[in-house]
Amino acid sequence: MSVSFLRHVCSAFPATIRCALQHRYLSLTHRQLQLTMYRAIERGSFNTPSYRIYFKDDKGTISPFHDIPLFADEGNSIFNMVVEVPRWTNAKMEINTKEAMNPISQDTKKEKLRFVHNCFPHHGYIWNYGALPQTWENPESIDEATKCKGDNDPIDVCEIGQRVAKRGDVLQVKILGTMALIDEGETDWKLLAIDVNDPLADSLNDVADIEKIMPGFLRATHEWFRIYKMPDGKPENKFAFNGEAKNKEFALKIIQETHQYWKNLIKNAQETNLDRTNVTVDESPYKVSREDADSHFDKSDEPAPPTDIDSSVNKWHYVRLT
Repeated sequence: MSVSFLRHVCSAFPATIRCALQHRYLSLTHRQLQLTMYRAIERGSFNTPSYRIYFKDDKGTISPFHDIPLFADEGNSIFNMVVEVPRWTNAKMEINTKEAMNPISQDTKKEKLRFVHNCFPHHGYIWNYGALPQTWENPESIDEATKCKGDNDPIDVCEIGQRVAKRGDVLQVKILGTMALIDEGETDWKLLAIDVNDPLADSLNDVADIEKIMPGFLRATHEWFRIYKMPDGKPENKFAFNGEAKNKEFALKIIQETHQYWKNLIKNAQETNLDRTNVTVDESPYKVSREDADSHFDKSDEPAPPTDIDSSVNKWHYVRLT
């Protein structure tokens, strides 16, 4: 169906309905284009340190950190989100910022794979969790709002829609607000977002709408981040703003700041422990050929059957807040 044909058909409807139909069609069309634009390819064996998810476009291997654009539709403030952890799963997957082409891999601590605990009544992550590409929370800059430095990662996103996404999905989301976790003295923004194709997307436009449409969800999100490290014997996490979720306008400002920090990172020769290899940023001294990018994929482990995980990953943990 062409856009011109859509306009002809919709011309018989009242203006409000016509705009809604056109918006929905264009949103779905854009979604279909995005789905075909990026492919997530699993390598290695799931539940082992070899596991990787690489990203490819129609020309070859790309970095989800540097090569997927931040904006899916800048005029309408629609962002690309890379899903690292699907809802209700425990494996702590993340864009590997220190490895060439930045595949998704499972985080480790003391050479052991990391899984988040099930803190009753929450099972695994309670949203699709991931990051906005082309953003960076600068560890050398003190945030004006939180008075803490950044955590040296892309900005995190909690996508609160109904669909359980897949690892490596690239979703188009609109931002509703943000929380500010203070993690070991560093600012760790937690954006709240909704997939633009979710049935509730048209009803959720700012942070206040979440409590209206999804009562209890903000409180559950705050609790999840507050307690998820406590089973390891750590204290509860702290927040800026007394845990209050800030609104969309505030969150968009934070995204713009972290996008600018990323621009400086990718174009300048400042020292960092992050890998800046990319194939699309023309002004970047770290841009490489497509052949070089593909060579990193080719050197990764061949796909293999997943490895069983210890049953303790599914254990319930009960924590008491004072």
